[in-house]
Amino acid sequence: MALSGGVDSAVVGALCVRALGEKRVFALLMPSDHTPEEDSADSRRLVDSWGVRWANIPISGIAESLGRSARLEGTKIAKGNLEARVRMTLLYYYANSLGYLVAGTGDRSELAIGFFTKFGDGGADFLPIAHLFKTQVRQLAVYLGLPRRVAEKPASPQLWPGHRATDEIPADYEKLDIILHDLYDLKKTPSAAAKHAAVQPSVVARVVEMHAKSEHKRSPAPSLA
Repeated sequence: MALSGGVDSAVVGALCVRALGEKRVFALLMPSDHTPEEDSADSRRLVDSWGVRWANIPISGIAESLGRSARLEGTKIAKGNLEARVRMTLLYYYANSLGYLVAGTGDRSELAIGFFTKFGDGGADFLPIAHLFKTQVRQLAVYLGLPRRVAEKPASPQLWPGHRATDEIPADYEKLDIILHDLYDLKKTPSAAAKHAAVQPSVVARVVEMHAKSEHKRSPAPSLA
């Protein structure tokens, strides 16, 4: 599994250790040049507390080398997604070598609106928290005894300097989770969801749009058979 220092990966790590034991879990720390030191420090403290095997592999040089080999000056998003796919490649390199499976760290809030990199952090063999909204993941982190600073840390994919989830998602997670639950679990109308979450109808419309446009990320590749 990849360990970023954020709440999602911390919860997945804690669950894997509980389910499998520390000797059957391997964590990869894969910081980039713009990964905050506090995130790296939190990751190191977590693996030490769990007693799992781990490796630290800085990825910026790998991503930059791939970018130069492509002979194309990529966009900011393309470069960020390349970093996510480098991490996925390293995870599967270790998994194939050790005979392990890759545990994904995506939560339901982000998967539902496509806030992940296809074949990047979306590339995994199983997704332990895919059924939990971000607010539920934070609650689970506290229940599992993870540090408060990790449980409450603002979400950030860190695909470029200063990258924050709140810059891209339609609403903060407390409101986003209400909207998603109302729309897709309770089958409420968009207007009812907007009223319940205390947001403008345009916010709910954006959630619906992101959910629809990211369907291809959540579905297997179409078959020609």
